[in-house]
Amino acid sequence: MTLIESDLRPLDGPAPLPVVAEFDGIPVSGLLAEAPAPRAVLVALHGGATDSTYFDCPGHPELSLLRLGQRLGYTVLALDRPGYGSSAPFTEELTPAQRRVDLMYGVVDSLLANRERGAGVFLMAHSAGCELALRMASADRGADLLGLELAGTGRNHHPKAQEVLWGPRSEGGRRPIGLGGLLWKPRRLYPPSLGGGAIYVPGPKLEAQTIADWAEHHFPTLAARVRIPVRYTAGEYEAIWRNDPEEVARIGALFEAAPRVVLNLQPNTGHNASLGYTAAAYHLKVLSFVEECVVAATTGEFTGPTTQFDGGASAAREVR
Repeated sequence: MTLIESDLRPLDGPAPLPVVAEFDGIPVSGLLAEAPAPRAVLVALHGGATDSTYFDCPGHPELSLLRLGQRLGYTVLALDRPGYGSSAPFTEELTPAQRRVDLMYGVVDSLLANRERGAGVFLMAHSAGCELALRMASADRGADLLGLELAGTGRNHHPKAQEVLWGPRSEGGRRPIGLGGLLWKPRRLYPPSLGGGAIYVPGPKLEAQTIADWAEHHFPTLAARVRIPVRYTAGEYEAIWRNDPEEVARIGALFEAAPRVVLNLQPNTGHNASLGYTAAAYHLKVLSFVEECVVAATTGEFTGPTTQFDGGASAAREVR
Protein backbone atom coordinates (compact mmCIF):
# COMPACT_ATOMS: atom_id res chain seq x y z
CA MET A 1 0.00 0.00 0.00
CA THR A 2 1.26 3.47 -0.87
CA LEU A 3 0.66 6.06 1.82
CA ILE A 4 -0.81 9.28 0.44
CA GLU A 5 -1.75 12.52 2.18
CA SER A 6 -5.43 11.62 2.34
CA ASP A 7 -4.59 8.43 4.22
CA LEU A 8 -3.08 10.35 7.14
CA ARG A 9 -5.22 11.09 10.17
CA PRO A 10 -5.19 14.82 11.06
CA LEU A 11 -3.16 15.79 14.09
CA ASP A 12 -6.18 17.57 15.50
CA GLY A 13 -8.28 14.42 15.20
CA PRO A 14 -9.74 12.41 18.09
CA ALA A 15 -7.61 12.32 21.23
CA PRO A 16 -6.11 9.01 22.36
CA LEU A 17 -8.61 6.82 24.17
CA PRO A 18 -8.24 6.32 27.95
CA VAL A 19 -8.18 2.59 28.71
CA VAL A 20 -8.09 0.39 31.80
CA ALA A 21 -7.50 -3.35 32.00
CA GLU A 22 -7.13 -5.67 34.96
CA PHE A 23 -4.76 -8.56 35.52
CA ASP A 24 -4.51 -10.69 38.64
CA GLY A 25 -6.80 -8.28 40.47
CA ILE A 26 -4.80 -5.13 39.70
CA PRO A 27 -6.07 -2.49 37.23
CA VAL A 28 -3.68 -0.67 34.90
CA SER A 29 -4.63 2.49 33.04
CA GLY A 30 -3.22 4.15 29.95
CA LEU A 31 -3.87 5.79 26.59
CA LEU A 32 -4.56 4.04 23.29
CA ALA A 33 -4.32 5.37 19.74
CA GLU A 34 -5.47 2.54 17.49
CA ALA A 35 -4.71 2.35 13.79
CA PRO A 36 -6.81 0.29 11.38
CA ALA A 37 -4.85 -2.73 10.13
CA PRO A 38 -1.70 -1.60 11.99
CA ARG A 39 1.81 -2.40 10.83
CA ALA A 40 2.63 -3.20 14.47
CA VAL A 41 1.78 -2.19 18.02
CA LEU A 42 4.08 0.12 19.96
CA VAL A 43 3.79 -0.20 23.77
CA ALA A 44 5.31 2.80 25.58
CA LEU A 45 6.33 3.07 29.25
CA HIS A 46 6.85 6.51 30.80
CA GLY A 47 9.54 7.59 33.25
CA GLY A 48 9.32 8.83 36.82
CA ALA A 49 6.98 11.49 38.22
CA THR A 50 4.66 11.44 35.22
CA ASP A 51 2.22 9.02 33.54
CA SER A 52 1.13 7.92 30.07
CA THR A 53 0.37 11.57 29.22
CA TYR A 54 4.12 11.92 28.65
CA PHE A 55 3.58 10.34 25.23
CA ASP A 56 0.70 12.69 24.32
CA CYS A 57 2.34 16.07 24.98
CA PRO A 58 -0.27 18.34 26.64
CA GLY A 59 -1.31 21.21 24.37
CA HIS A 60 1.00 20.08 21.56
CA PRO A 61 -0.55 17.29 19.48
CA GLU A 62 2.22 17.77 16.91
CA LEU A 63 4.68 16.36 19.47
CA SER A 64 2.54 13.37 20.48
CA LEU A 65 3.91 9.87 19.91
CA LEU A 66 0.42 8.40 20.16
CA ARG A 67 -1.03 10.63 17.45
CA LEU A 68 1.97 10.39 15.12
CA GLY A 69 2.19 6.63 15.40
CA GLN A 70 -1.51 6.20 14.69
CA ARG A 71 -1.26 8.63 11.78
CA LEU A 72 1.49 6.52 10.21
CA GLY A 73 -0.28 3.20 10.62
CA TYR A 74 0.89 1.96 14.03
CA THR A 75 -1.26 1.30 17.07
CA VAL A 76 0.32 2.98 20.10
CA LEU A 77 -0.48 1.92 23.67
CA ALA A 78 1.02 4.07 26.44
CA LEU A 79 0.59 2.46 29.85
CA ASP A 80 0.77 3.91 33.35
CA ARG A 81 3.55 1.98 35.04
CA PRO A 82 2.92 -0.03 38.24
CA GLY A 83 2.24 2.39 41.09
CA TYR A 84 0.86 5.07 38.79
CA GLY A 85 -2.70 5.66 37.59
CA SER A 86 -5.23 2.95 38.39
CA SER A 87 -2.64 0.66 39.99
CA ALA A 88 -1.55 3.27 42.57
CA PRO A 89 -3.64 1.77 45.42
CA PHE A 90 -1.87 -1.57 44.90
CA THR A 91 1.69 -0.25 45.12
CA GLU A 92 2.65 -2.39 48.12
CA GLU A 93 1.82 -5.55 46.15
CA LEU A 94 4.06 -4.58 43.24
CA THR A 95 7.52 -4.60 44.77
CA PRO A 96 8.58 -8.00 43.32
CA ALA A 97 10.00 -7.42 39.85
CA GLN A 98 8.39 -10.54 38.40
CA ARG A 99 4.98 -9.36 39.61
CA ARG A 100 5.38 -6.13 37.71
CA VAL A 101 6.58 -7.90 34.56
CA ASP A 102 3.67 -10.35 34.65
CA LEU A 103 1.23 -7.50 35.30
CA MET A 104 2.30 -5.50 32.28
CA TYR A 105 2.36 -8.46 29.92
CA GLY A 106 -1.06 -9.52 31.21
CA VAL A 107 -2.52 -6.06 30.67
CA VAL A 108 -1.04 -5.77 27.18
CA ASP A 109 -2.58 -9.14 26.29
CA SER A 110 -5.94 -8.05 27.69
CA LEU A 111 -6.03 -4.71 25.88
CA LEU A 112 -4.90 -6.21 22.58
CA ALA A 113 -6.98 -9.39 22.82
CA ASN A 114 -9.57 -8.25 20.27
CA ARG A 115 -7.34 -5.85 18.38
CA GLU A 116 -5.02 -6.42 15.44
CA ARG A 117 -1.30 -6.47 16.26
CA GLY A 118 0.15 -6.41 12.77
CA ALA A 119 3.65 -7.89 12.81
CA GLY A 120 3.73 -7.88 16.60
CA VAL A 121 4.54 -5.74 19.64
CA PHE A 122 7.47 -3.33 19.98
CA LEU A 123 8.41 -2.03 23.43
CA MET A 124 9.60 1.51 24.15
CA ALA A 125 10.53 3.20 27.44
CA HIS A 126 11.87 6.43 28.86
CA SER A 127 14.03 7.12 31.92
CA ALA A 128 12.88 5.14 34.99
CA GLY A 129 10.52 3.19 32.73
CA CYS A 130 13.56 1.53 31.14
CA GLU A 131 13.98 -0.61 34.27
CA LEU A 132 10.64 -2.34 33.69
CA ALA A 133 11.03 -2.45 29.91
CA LEU A 134 14.41 -4.14 30.15
CA ARG A 135 13.02 -6.69 32.59
CA MET A 136 10.18 -7.41 30.16
CA ALA A 137 12.52 -7.68 27.18
CA SER A 138 14.95 -10.00 29.00
CA ALA A 139 12.18 -12.31 30.23
CA ASP A 140 11.27 -15.47 28.32
CA ARG A 141 8.35 -13.67 26.67
CA GLY A 142 10.66 -10.90 25.56
CA ALA A 143 11.93 -13.04 22.70
CA ASP A 144 8.54 -12.55 21.03
CA LEU A 145 8.82 -8.75 20.97
CA LEU A 146 9.74 -7.06 17.69
CA GLY A 147 12.32 -4.86 19.38
CA LEU A 148 13.15 -2.44 22.17
CA GLU A 149 13.79 1.32 22.39
CA LEU A 150 15.40 2.81 25.51
CA ALA A 151 15.90 6.54 26.11
CA GLY A 152 16.83 8.78 29.02
CA THR A 153 18.78 6.17 30.93
CA GLY A 154 22.37 5.02 31.28
CA ARG A 155 25.06 3.65 33.58
CA ASN A 156 27.04 6.69 34.71
CA HIS A 157 25.75 10.11 35.73
CA HIS A 158 27.15 13.46 34.71
CA PRO A 159 29.16 14.92 37.64
CA LYS A 160 26.56 17.65 38.30
CA ALA A 161 23.74 15.10 38.30
CA GLN A 162 25.70 12.94 40.72
CA GLU A 163 25.94 15.88 43.13
CA VAL A 164 22.21 16.61 42.85
CA LEU A 165 21.02 13.03 43.15
CA TRP A 166 23.03 12.42 46.31
CA GLY A 167 22.56 15.92 47.72
CA PRO A 168 19.83 17.57 49.86
CA ARG A 169 16.22 16.44 49.44
CA SER A 170 13.06 18.52 49.21
CA GLU A 171 10.52 18.56 52.03
CA GLY A 172 9.34 14.99 52.47
CA GLY A 173 12.74 13.66 51.43
CA ARG A 174 11.67 12.08 48.15
CA ARG A 175 12.93 14.41 45.42
CA PRO A 176 16.51 15.75 45.22
CA ILE A 177 16.72 19.53 45.19
CA GLY A 178 17.71 20.72 41.71
CA LEU A 179 16.68 17.56 39.88
CA GLY A 180 13.86 19.30 38.04
CA GLY A 181 16.25 21.82 36.58
CA LEU A 182 18.41 19.06 35.13
CA LEU A 183 15.46 17.14 33.72
CA TRP A 184 14.28 20.21 31.77
CA LYS A 185 17.69 21.57 30.77
CA PRO A 186 18.04 23.60 28.59
CA ARG A 187 14.60 25.25 28.70
CA ARG A 188 14.87 26.59 25.15
CA LEU A 189 14.37 23.05 23.84
CA TYR A 190 10.83 22.82 25.25
CA PRO A 191 7.58 24.74 24.65
CA PRO A 192 7.16 27.48 27.31
CA SER A 193 3.89 25.94 28.49
CA LEU A 194 5.65 22.76 29.51
CA GLY A 195 7.60 22.01 32.66
CA GLY A 196 7.50 19.63 35.57
CA GLY A 197 4.08 20.88 36.61
CA ALA A 198 2.46 20.26 33.23
CA ILE A 199 2.97 16.50 33.38
CA TYR A 200 3.91 15.97 37.03
CA VAL A 201 2.44 13.00 38.87
CA PRO A 202 3.74 12.01 42.33
CA GLY A 203 5.84 8.89 42.06
CA PRO A 204 5.23 5.88 44.32
CA LYS A 205 7.70 4.89 47.02
CA LEU A 206 8.08 1.70 45.03
CA GLU A 207 10.06 3.59 42.40
CA ALA A 208 13.06 4.31 44.61
CA GLN A 209 13.33 0.60 45.35
CA THR A 210 13.04 -0.49 41.72
CA ILE A 211 15.83 1.76 40.47
CA ALA A 212 18.22 1.12 43.36
CA ASP A 213 21.38 -0.47 41.93
CA TRP A 214 19.83 -0.11 38.47
CA ALA A 215 22.81 1.40 36.70
CA GLU A 216 25.54 -0.58 38.40
CA HIS A 217 24.03 -4.05 38.57
CA HIS A 218 20.62 -4.60 36.96
CA PHE A 219 21.17 -2.75 33.68
CA PRO A 220 24.20 -4.79 32.51
CA THR A 221 22.82 -8.09 33.81
CA LEU A 222 19.46 -7.69 32.09
CA ALA A 223 20.90 -6.20 28.89
CA ALA A 224 23.05 -9.30 28.34
CA ARG A 225 19.89 -11.45 28.24
CA VAL A 226 18.07 -9.44 25.56
CA ARG A 227 17.78 -11.33 22.27
CA ILE A 228 15.77 -8.85 20.20
CA PRO A 229 16.83 -5.73 18.24
CA VAL A 230 17.66 -2.78 20.51
CA ARG A 231 17.82 0.96 19.92
CA TYR A 232 19.35 3.20 22.58
CA THR A 233 18.86 6.98 22.48
CA ALA A 234 20.75 9.69 24.36
CA GLY A 235 19.75 13.33 23.94
CA GLU A 236 22.48 15.74 22.86
CA TYR A 237 21.75 17.80 25.98
CA GLU A 238 21.01 14.91 28.34
CA ALA A 239 21.98 16.27 31.76
CA ILE A 240 21.44 13.22 33.98
CA TRP A 241 23.33 10.44 32.21
CA ARG A 242 26.64 10.59 30.40
CA ASN A 243 26.08 10.81 26.66
CA ASP A 244 29.58 10.99 25.18
CA PRO A 245 30.26 8.59 22.26
CA GLU A 246 32.51 6.34 24.33
CA GLU A 247 29.87 5.90 27.03
CA VAL A 248 27.11 5.31 24.48
CA ALA A 249 29.25 2.66 22.77
CA ARG A 250 29.85 0.94 26.12
CA ILE A 251 26.12 0.75 26.70
CA GLY A 252 25.61 -0.74 23.25
CA ALA A 253 28.19 -3.41 24.05
CA LEU A 254 26.08 -4.60 26.99
CA PHE A 255 23.51 -6.03 24.57
CA GLU A 256 25.83 -8.82 23.50
CA ALA A 257 23.05 -11.25 22.52
CA ALA A 258 20.93 -8.78 20.54
CA PRO A 259 20.86 -9.35 16.76
CA ARG A 260 21.09 -5.61 16.14
CA VAL A 261 21.92 -2.56 18.26
CA VAL A 262 21.42 1.02 17.07
CA LEU A 263 22.97 3.81 19.15
CA ASN A 264 21.33 7.18 18.61
CA LEU A 265 22.50 10.61 19.77
CA GLN A 266 19.40 12.77 19.23
CA PRO A 267 20.30 16.37 18.23
CA ASN A 268 18.84 19.38 20.08
CA THR A 269 17.22 17.09 22.65
CA GLY A 270 17.32 17.05 26.44
CA HIS A 271 16.27 14.38 28.91
CA ASN A 272 12.55 14.51 28.06
CA ALA A 273 12.88 13.46 24.43
CA SER A 274 9.13 13.07 23.84
CA LEU A 275 8.25 16.58 25.02
CA GLY A 276 10.75 18.90 23.34
CA TYR A 277 10.58 20.63 19.99
CA THR A 278 12.46 17.68 18.46
CA ALA A 279 9.96 15.12 19.79
CA ALA A 280 8.41 14.47 16.36
CA ALA A 281 11.86 13.97 14.85
CA TYR A 282 12.75 11.55 17.64
CA HIS A 283 9.47 9.65 17.30
CA LEU A 284 9.88 9.37 13.54
CA LYS A 285 13.29 7.76 14.05
CA VAL A 286 11.83 5.34 16.58
CA LEU A 287 9.04 4.42 14.16
CA SER A 288 11.60 3.98 11.41
CA PHE A 289 13.40 1.44 13.61
CA VAL A 290 10.08 -0.26 14.38
CA GLU A 291 9.47 -0.57 10.65
CA GLU A 292 12.93 -2.09 10.17
CA CYS A 293 12.04 -4.63 12.86
CA VAL A 294 8.75 -5.38 11.10
CA VAL A 295 10.62 -6.07 7.87
CA ALA A 296 13.23 -8.17 9.66
CA ALA A 297 10.47 -10.22 11.32
CA THR A 298 9.08 -10.89 7.85
CA THR A 299 12.36 -11.68 6.09
CA GLY A 300 14.02 -13.32 9.07
CA GLU A 301 17.10 -11.11 9.15
CA PHE A 302 18.63 -7.65 9.21
CA THR A 303 20.82 -6.77 6.26
CA GLY A 304 22.65 -3.90 7.98
CA PRO A 305 25.61 -4.11 10.38
CA THR A 306 25.00 -5.69 13.76
CA THR A 307 25.84 -2.47 15.60
CA GLN A 308 25.27 1.04 14.28
CA PHE A 309 26.10 4.39 15.84
CA ASP A 310 23.58 7.09 14.97
CA GLY A 311 22.26 4.73 12.31
CA GLY A 312 25.50 5.10 10.38
CA ALA A 313 29.10 4.26 11.19
CA SER A 314 29.74 0.99 12.94
CA ALA A 315 30.41 1.23 16.68
CA ALA A 316 32.97 -1.17 18.07
CA ARG A 317 31.47 -3.70 20.47
CA GLU A 318 34.78 -4.13 22.20
CA VAL A 319 34.61 -0.61 23.66
CA ARG A 320 33.62 -1.03 27.31
